[in-house]
Amino acid sequence: MRRILMMMAAGCCLAAMAAVPQGYYASLNGKKGQALKEAIHDLTMRHTVLTYSSLWNYFPQTDCRLDDKSQVWDMYSNKAYYFSQTPGWSTSGMHKEHSMPKSWWGGDERPAYTDIMHLYPADGDANMAKSNFPLGEVSTATFDNGCTRVGTPKTGQGGGASTVFEPDDRYKGDFARTYFYMACAYQDYSWKYNYMLSNGSWLTLNQWSIDLLLKWARQDPVSDKEMARNEAVYRCQNNRNPFIDNPNLIEYVWGDKAGEVYVDGGEVTGDPELLSPAQDTRLSFGEVALGRSTVLTLNVKGLNLNNSLTVTIYRDDAAMFGSSVSSVDRATACSADGYPLVITYTPTALGDHKTRLVISDGGLTGSVGCELSGRCLPPPSLSGVHALPATEVTDSTFTANWEPLGTEQLDSYIITRVTWDGETIDDVTEIEVDAEQTSYEFTDRNRRMTYTYSVRSVRLGYESAESNIVTLDKSGITGVQADKPAAFLATQGGVIAKCSEPIEDVSIYNMAGALVAHLDVMQCDDIIALPMGVYVVTSRQSTQATKVVVRY
Repeated sequence: MRRILMMMAAGCCLAAMAAVPQGYYASLNGKKGQALKEAIHDLTMRHTVLTYSSLWNYFPQTDCRLDDKSQVWDMYSNKAYYFSQTPGWSTSGMHKEHSMPKSWWGGDERPAYTDIMHLYPADGDANMAKSNFPLGEVSTATFDNGCTRVGTPKTGQGGGASTVFEPDDRYKGDFARTYFYMACAYQDYSWKYNYMLSNGSWLTLNQWSIDLLLKWARQDPVSDKEMARNEAVYRCQNNRNPFIDNPNLIEYVWGDKAGEVYVDGGEVTGDPELLSPAQDTRLSFGEVALGRSTVLTLNVKGLNLNNSLTVTIYRDDAAMFGSSVSSVDRATACSADGYPLVITYTPTALGDHKTRLVISDGGLTGSVGCELSGRCLPPPSLSGVHALPATEVTDSTFTANWEPLGTEQLDSYIITRVTWDGETIDDVTEIEVDAEQTSYEFTDRNRRMTYTYSVRSVRLGYESAESNIVTLDKSGITGVQADKPAAFLATQGGVIAKCSEPIEDVSIYNMAGALVAHLDVMQCDDIIALPMGVYVVTSRQSTQATKVVVRY
């Protein structure tokens, strides 16, 4: 089946492979073991952090087939998906897939959340089947589409997980080198799931996963596809995967050469050089609502510069884009961290906009140019969300569910979960998930606590009204409780009201049944002063009373 995946500002796909800048890996020379891995971390983690909504604009550059630039290179299925130059975009059955599941580090923490080095366009069915399972070799498959296999792991694999995801042999090296990159770039993260990762070792990966990834990397060497994608990613977020440029580097950290001094990082010529950004970098600000703005930070890093760098934005829609500075000091640009150049897109008219940013001087031969682009849309009208009862309830987990009330395009959902100890609010947690999801599994349920959750939809930075509230009580019984949700946060001498819209006819009773306060209208963030004690709050619009405890 021929599926169309529409993209904005696709440009050329997988730019012709170019030489790695001469001094790019010089900082790795002479290091070994943990110091070498730290140097790789410093090199990979400093990159332009993209916005999640803009990622579809980059995939035509990073993930088209070399033999047919209109076709998506999907490593998760053998289906044929195609890019289109038509303005706007549609996923048409594809997801933005975190090859290292985002739940492993806790969700939407950037920059890992939007690091396109491990984000791939993926067939939706395969993505749903692989879920957040670890990599592994499948013994008995429960899902097999001819490219992706999901099922029980072979003996010694899985890290305690009962299910693993096995990519096709053609891509096992791709996934291995991606995981080695992630284990360096985000080695300072605290990992929630330890199927393949370790919080107590500088190697970041545990031993069974090291053995598996080394095996895959050796059996499936770097391909033209990987090299071309690495070059394209460099022109999107201005960092590289060192294990694609220098595959043997893996052995110095985790493999046969572990503990040996690395000396293959290239020589520094002494000539002025700009390591970041790359020539012809394309920065997409994605879709922005009229009246709003968004920012991206471009890491400017040089080597052997002999003067300050000049930053210029000119041509086309230059007036809608701005730079935090017009020049960058030589010493700052040549420092280990480089200089974080903040670029702002503030559209003043609807439509597609572009301009060019040029970095010059500093002793460079010529200049480095970057394309800036964005699309301005009207502020969205959001229909809202209906929260559904929790499912798959166990002593330690439950799944929150919801459904959108409209058909408009969305960017994400925000789930607000409130934890009650029976009398007071113990915790309020907000989780943002992809628009493709209509459920989310919480894995930290305490069966002695009561939970409520509600959901909001998000588009272009705008949020819908809060959904109804769903309650999961201590027994595990779940149900929809309120059409007009309200909650109360304890504060000194009273409570703070939290509600999605004004609540009318609010009455507060003490435990003797006496009315102690009445509000014709309660607004969000109203502070209600109450003496120490236990109270019950009712309103005309709520179907169940709320219990509140005030302490001093």
